Amino acid sequence: QVQLAESGGDSVQAGGSLRLSCQASGYMYSSYCMGWFRQAPGKGREEVAAIDDDGTIRYADSVKVRFTISQDNAEDTLYLQMNNLKPEDTAMYYCATSGGQSCTGNLLLENWYNKWGQGTQVTVSS
Repeated sequence: QVQLAESGGDSVQAGGSLRLSCQASGYMYSSYCMGWFRQAPGKGREEVAAIDDDGTIRYADSVKVRFTISQDNAEDTLYLQMNNLKPEDTAMYYCATSGGQSCTGNLLLENWYNKWGQGTQVTVSS
């Protein structure tokens, strides 16, 4: 079974940048999609970005251009580079994986994901 551990969250000012990491360990699947989601206080969890095993990438409209998802398969690590951060990006950020299931259609659909990390906090001040 795969385990996920996020890191890289911090407090930054608006306009700043952060890079989140998600280290996967345990059993690695050849078929998967992996994604970043976030949850702000008092709000539901929302999709941010996702990537699948053939490199297809999807972004939520709210982060397009500003955020970049990438993966290092040799290191079993998923990244989220976040630039030009805004106060509305403040949230707990989670990475997730479909754990052996190929994802088709909308990679950002939360139903694909069955394994989640514990999250890393991002706080953006104005």
